[in-house]
Amino acid sequence: MKDVVPGPAGHRDRDRWNAKYAERTRPSFAAHRLAVRALSLPLPEGPVLDLACGTSGSALLAAARGHRVVAVDLSEVALGLLGEEAARRGLGDLVTLVHADLRSWRPRPSGCSLVLCTGYWDRELFASAAEAVRPGGALVWEALTLEARRERPHLPAAWCLGPDEPASLLPAGFTVADALPPSATKRGILAQRT
Repeated sequence: MKDVVPGPAGHRDRDRWNAKYAERTRPSFAAHRLAVRALSLPLPEGPVLDLACGTSGSALLAAARGHRVVAVDLSEVALGLLGEEAARRGLGDLVTLVHADLRSWRPRPSGCSLVLCTGYWDRELFASAAEAVRPGGALVWEALTLEARRERPHLPAAWCLGPDEPASLLPAGFTVADALPPSATKRGILAQRT
């Protein structure tokens, strides 16, 4: 397992997510449906980047298929669980863990064959993530919609997709190849870059 720079200490969201992951008895490590689909596509060379990865089964699936994976999260507890599972599966050498705050951490442009982010929304990060996809690569994104605030009124609107997002924010050169079935509270896409 390759660990990269330690992330932020004393961060309120970090503490909340660490507590959440610490109380789980056994993560599912299930891969996201759109990630499974994306990993079945012919992708260019380059790592798979999993943003706000948590205990990502998608990262593990990508590594199992021979991809180098960079998994980024604010919670070192989640990263520890993911790292342990990668090592248990013999995939540790393919997974790099990055402890970082995605409000400031950004991927480098055109560096990834596939960028995944499921369960997190930030418009600026989305733009950087799309830039990080190499030609021929793919972007998978899922987040809560504004409708989710009806059930969770304390959820900030900035953390929710607006109408037609994220597809409406894709830069030129991307085509939506798949999407999650319609839901009032979540929306997700798989987009390919030409």
